[in-house]
Amino acid sequence: MPANFIFETSAQLDIQKIRADFPLLATQVYGKPLVYLDNAATTQKPELVLRAIQDYYTQYNSNVHRGVHYLSQVATTAYEDARTKVAAFINAKHTHEVIFTRGTTDGINLVANCFGRKFLKAGDSILISAIEHHSNIVPWQMICEERGATLKVIPVNEKGELILEELDELLDDTVKLVAVTYISNTLGTINPVKEIITRAHQQDIPVLVDAAQAAPHLPLDVQELDVDFLAFSSHKMYGPTGIGALYGKEAWLNQLPPYQGGGDMIKSVSFKKTTYNELPFKFEAGTPSIAEGIAFGAAIDYLQILGIPNIQEAESQLYAYAVDALQTIDELRFIGEAKHRAASISFLVGDAHPFDVGEILDKQGIAVRTGHHCTEPIMQYFNIPGTVRASIAIYNTTEEIDKLVAGIKKAVTLLS
Repeated sequence: MPANFIFETSAQLDIQKIRADFPLLATQVYGKPLVYLDNAATTQKPELVLRAIQDYYTQYNSNVHRGVHYLSQVATTAYEDARTKVAAFINAKHTHEVIFTRGTTDGINLVANCFGRKFLKAGDSILISAIEHHSNIVPWQMICEERGATLKVIPVNEKGELILEELDELLDDTVKLVAVTYISNTLGTINPVKEIITRAHQQDIPVLVDAAQAAPHLPLDVQELDVDFLAFSSHKMYGPTGIGALYGKEAWLNQLPPYQGGGDMIKSVSFKKTTYNELPFKFEAGTPSIAEGIAFGAAIDYLQILGIPNIQEAESQLYAYAVDALQTIDELRFIGEAKHRAASISFLVGDAHPFDVGEILDKQGIAVRTGHHCTEPIMQYFNIPGTVRASIAIYNTTEEIDKLVAGIKKAVTLLS
């Protein structure tokens, strides 16, 4: 049976107690304690999430939705409870506005495919920003090429902030949808998505927000944002890989054709005609990732225990500490210095290649990400091959930041 949990939320987070919830953080790398600062790529998983996966497979493993037997009903209840938790987490008006996907990339592809087939025609355009992840570039390029439409881009300045003075001009009659990231996975820039949504809606243009990097760090309220579509991934927020969620306003989802065909997304099938299922199942063909979906719900439980506002406050303090500490390294320069940033810090060290810095840090047990971070266009804008990216989570500490700084200083010495 799925476990029932009762939680108490404290405004004062005990980071060491939180760290004890994550077994992998006790790992040693090359004989040194792991310093895990690659959270923008994926986060570690607490015991609560790991236990949810194990409980499903050992206590009530069964397919969902169609079974009348006991195990199927238990599994279905647990899986749909997870959907309810996701809906509450983002304050969706209706639970059926939450579509389970394989992750943010899958959610964006779903909208690009379905919206494009329904509404995009030759001469139309899709508006994105210059700091998007490839997952919010390539799907739109593909559908634009297929439909004879074009891709337009909100430019960025040297700080990594969008130049919104050009937004009204870009929002012309050709734009059928705006797709922007909430937080840049590379620069950490927090985009003013509420303002973008408001200005787009003044032209009756719908907006999709890529919230992959925002979901674990900021409160998400789709009704307050008035966003039309919002996609995010479980594994960025302490849940398992292979599962995510797409929120869509009911009115929009009802207009879109299905993304894939198969079981569960139908009401009836004959060789002459198929009648599609209601929301959310219209977009969920085939056997879903059941264990992952249930564990996604457990990850949201965990975030709710801690409280997103508490997480935001603690991480903001750690982020400021990290920026100040890194500024003490003369050879280091930040890539992207937006006024409003969170989670990720990108930098270069002298003339050293990011890979070389990353390898030296790795030998000291420090996990960071190096490369273009699936954001090649912004690297081209800064005329660099990539960056070193350190990205924080709620379990990171000032002591780990100090180790990062010491590790970079060692890299400076070795690479000089």
